[in-house]
Amino acid sequence: MDLDRISRVGTAAAYAGGGVLKKYFGQITDVRKKGRIDLVTRADTEAERKIIDSIREIYPDHAILAEESGALAGTGAGPGAGQWIVDPLDGTTNFAHGVPICAVSIAFSADDQTQMGIVFNPFGGEFFSAIRGRGARLNGASIHVSRVDTTINALLATGFPYDPMPILGDLMARFAAGIKASQGIRRLGAAALDLCHVACGRFDGFWEQNLKPWDTAAGALIVTEAGGQVTDFNGQSHEAGCNQILATNGRIHSQMVTTLSRRRQNGSPVFSS
Repeated sequence: MDLDRISRVGTAAAYAGGGVLKKYFGQITDVRKKGRIDLVTRADTEAERKIIDSIREIYPDHAILAEESGALAGTGAGPGAGQWIVDPLDGTTNFAHGVPICAVSIAFSADDQTQMGIVFNPFGGEFFSAIRGRGARLNGASIHVSRVDTTINALLATGFPYDPMPILGDLMARFAAGIKASQGIRRLGAAALDLCHVACGRFDGFWEQNLKPWDTAAGALIVTEAGGQVTDFNGQSHEAGCNQILATNGRIHSQMVTTLSRRRQNGSPVFSS
């Protein structure tokens, strides 16, 4: 498996998708809803087509899992065949409102592991990347997680699902526990970028639930390759399709697990901190 070539193809695809986002930014008028508040724009669909076409030109045998197109089978399962995991626009709500905190996220998975990940913010000009076993980079320079070792000194980030109402109590309880335990919490609205901010030491930890593989696959690899740790809220392995993600610099991970883990008192759910 030539991961260098895969990374080059992913890079070209990310820039192609990013070009579409820049073309439409500030000019979107055809926003539609996939759910009650789950948005999709022409930029999402056109960027995804550009990315898929770019990948398929080189790797027609590879499968692709994309946010808007779903699962696309390849032409075969030849040597080195794998699956690309694509989010053409992470942070669609931000994009639709003219907030330039959004990104293209592309990962490549084989042998049941993410092997390569790219997160590109075309507006900030930041290109995060990682290849398994080779570290993580921002615009070509090595990046590493922070060295903060207590949550009280940590800057955290979180996000909320498109439809928070069914789990609003749990979301608010965890948010309150995070505020109590930390120096502060930010909510940027683009999980892939939140993960990258952990990887380069801007944030010390990030958690969210009800995300999809295309939201987290690339960013999670970038965090671990930068020296961080990624699990579910209970500290268990974060697998593809996992409903929860907790990413930290590793030094505060057990403290964050404690902060986010639910226990019960008098029959009511509360969160320890």
